[in-house]
Amino acid sequence: MSGGGAAREENGATEDRLLGGRVLLRQPRRGLRAGLDAVLLAAGVPARPGERVLEAGCGSGGALLCLSARVPGLTLLGVERDPALAELAAANAAANGTAVAAHRADVRDLALARGLAPCDHAFANPPYWPGGSAPPDPTRRGATHEAGNGADLVDWARFLAAALRPRGSLSLILPAARLDAGMAALAAAGCGGTRLVCFWPRAGMPARRVLLQAKRGGRGPARIGPGLALHEADGAFTAAADAVLRDAAPLPDWA
Repeated sequence: MSGGGAAREENGATEDRLLGGRVLLRQPRRGLRAGLDAVLLAAGVPARPGERVLEAGCGSGGALLCLSARVPGLTLLGVERDPALAELAAANAAANGTAVAAHRADVRDLALARGLAPCDHAFANPPYWPGGSAPPDPTRRGATHEAGNGADLVDWARFLAAALRPRGSLSLILPAARLDAGMAALAAAGCGGTRLVCFWPRAGMPARRVLLQAKRGGRGPARIGPGLALHEADGAFTAAADAVLRDAAPLPDWA
């Protein structure tokens, strides 16, 4: 696991470590698994102690727990339509000395989202591919392809925005190829003042992942924030990436 240690397997699940061992995470060996994207997403959420934070599609809770390891005293809410994963998220939170209120629901349930308001921050690593060849595993297919769960990026953005207080932040991590669709989804959800951060595999290479962050009711032009090169030429993590992935640092200059 990125920023973690060796996994131990038991009863079809692995016991992994994130953030240099700060986060203990049990998750299914197959299907939806937290890794690099979850850690990067959590590093971009501008939460402060005492705030209320929601993740949609929380899986086994990896991103929420990485955020909690960096920012103490948060109220953590998770929405996950797979009941087994929702239970696992709550159990993982308890194992890490915190709590996640995990709700078993679909992101098209806007009434639930409004019932979870007001949140200061909301985020997701949503299913991002609109079509194409999908993984055979149904859990993984639902995590990566819109057709796998019937909800598109606009549905995810609207759900997250419905739970936010005015000017609360909404964050999405997506493949760079879905940048246009992500920007459109944020606008459709009434979020603006978008900030973009690029994640490059190595310096000089095209970005493969991007993080988009906007504010509910925000205005103003989009901005490009400092990006993050993940690897050196020899494959080792860069010092900046290591600080984020192992030492629980926020993204560079992320205000």
